[in-house]
Amino acid sequence: MGWLIKQQELMSSPMQLYSLGQQKQILIVGLGNVGQQYEGTRHNIGFFCADAFISAHEELSGWQEKKDFKCFLSQGHLGDTRVIVIKPTTFMNASGQAVQAVSHFFKITPDNILVIHDELDILFGQIRMRDGGSSAGHNGIKSIIESIGESFNRLRIGIGPKKPASMDSADFVLKAFSKPEQKQLPLLIQEVNSILDEYVYGGQIPQETRRFKV
Repeated sequence: MGWLIKQQELMSSPMQLYSLGQQKQILIVGLGNVGQQYEGTRHNIGFFCADAFISAHEELSGWQEKKDFKCFLSQGHLGDTRVIVIKPTTFMNASGQAVQAVSHFFKITPDNILVIHDELDILFGQIRMRDGGSSAGHNGIKSIIESIGESFNRLRIGIGPKKPASMDSADFVLKAFSKPEQKQLPLLIQEVNSILDEYVYGGQIPQETRRFKV
């Protein structure tokens, strides 16, 4: 009888490991710069949306700093999907270091990664979704492409147009949202959360533009 039990254990173990290996996982990355001086700035909208998303889902843990991964990390299960959300602590220009470290550790492929970031070439009030593509001059996206390639998903949040037009782009993105824009941020968060839920439960990012500004 003992031999039979041992045989059953050996037969069942690979099945259990295979099941765990097949668990659906996605990685959501909010881009921004760490530090109080950057809070509320246009360039930190990825951080802002990531904060709002985990706050809206009690299944996700609070932020934990993971120095080995160079990020703040939250995780949990939404439905049958393991969701990992990170905010890199490397500053924007080196965001790829955190994305590469986390995706490698959890064995998450680029097609199951979604990056939330600001986009100066898109008008405030619009959100565009796409998979793959170039960096379009965004240093955070450029860093991620250099680390894991282009085939990850993007949720691009418009912060344009630049006002005044003569202002240096680097200075503009590090400015706080205007008061009229700040009034629209709850609508932005509502729309972003809806898109992220669609991505988590549907498995794909819709390739479209949405508007949240009234």
